[in-house]
Amino acid sequence: MPPSLHGLGLGTGKKARLHRILYQHGAGNGTGLFLPYDHGLEHGPRDFFVNQDAADPAYLVRLAVEGGFNGVVLQIGNARKFYWEFAGEVPLVLKLNGKTELPPDGDPISPLNATVADAVALGADAVGYTLYVGSPRQAEDFVQFRGVRGDAERYGMPVIVWAYPRGSAVAAKGGRDSFYAVDYAARVAAELGADVVKLTWPVSRTEQVRPEYERDFTEQQMLPALVRSAGRALVLLSGGAKTDLDEVFDRAKQAMDAGAAGLIFGRNIWQWPHDESLRIAAELRALLAQYPAARGERGN
Repeated sequence: MPPSLHGLGLGTGKKARLHRILYQHGAGNGTGLFLPYDHGLEHGPRDFFVNQDAADPAYLVRLAVEGGFNGVVLQIGNARKFYWEFAGEVPLVLKLNGKTELPPDGDPISPLNATVADAVALGADAVGYTLYVGSPRQAEDFVQFRGVRGDAERYGMPVIVWAYPRGSAVAAKGGRDSFYAVDYAARVAAELGADVVKLTWPVSRTEQVRPEYERDFTEQQMLPALVRSAGRALVLLSGGAKTDLDEVFDRAKQAMDAGAAGLIFGRNIWQWPHDESLRIAAELRALLAQYPAARGERGN
């Protein structure tokens, strides 16, 4: 069961915006289904070859409205040029940083290309930030995020952290999708002040270097551990690359059973034809409707 907003230690602005996202859209019960669309910057045009309609940002934002999503994630250029037509119909999560896949991935950092002030001007209800945990440039990343966190506090803007293990050191410790690395990333994001943490799906590997991780963890054991590591930050599980729909729905159920607040599925939705995308979204919303957030105690 996802936690109540009342117990997360949020300021007024952050709580108001998260309430709007989680209770006035989607299943309306405190869970979230988000449609990310930052892939054009991160991967180039290749992700749109499967469904060329999705190359059009207007198509994607309209899909978010039609599909009843809790939010659509856009980079600054697409947000300015395409979100205005649908402003207020679906919450906007403005992604503040990003990088291309062209340079080597050994020492990544995701540079800022937008500000929290931009998000306020666009009517966004949250901002997104990619944090590369374990990268050799981690120190720069932490400093960059500190500025974002400070601006978000001043503006009352929730921060969703894409907590991604990256870099050569991570590769030497089991890989970016190892349970050890993803679990560590969840904790780091919470320690640095994330309000919501987006995590990739972890894999148990016995060759991981930490003794406490050197055993096989089942998915039923790993996912609750990630939620615990995120503390009072809400957890969203990522869908990753397009896969079999049975696996999509199975993973969605596992994530919610583990206490995640919701899902952030992109390619597993918009790489399908329009009507199929809407059917998948409807089934995921119906699933989330079965997991109402815990009722929190209001102050007297």
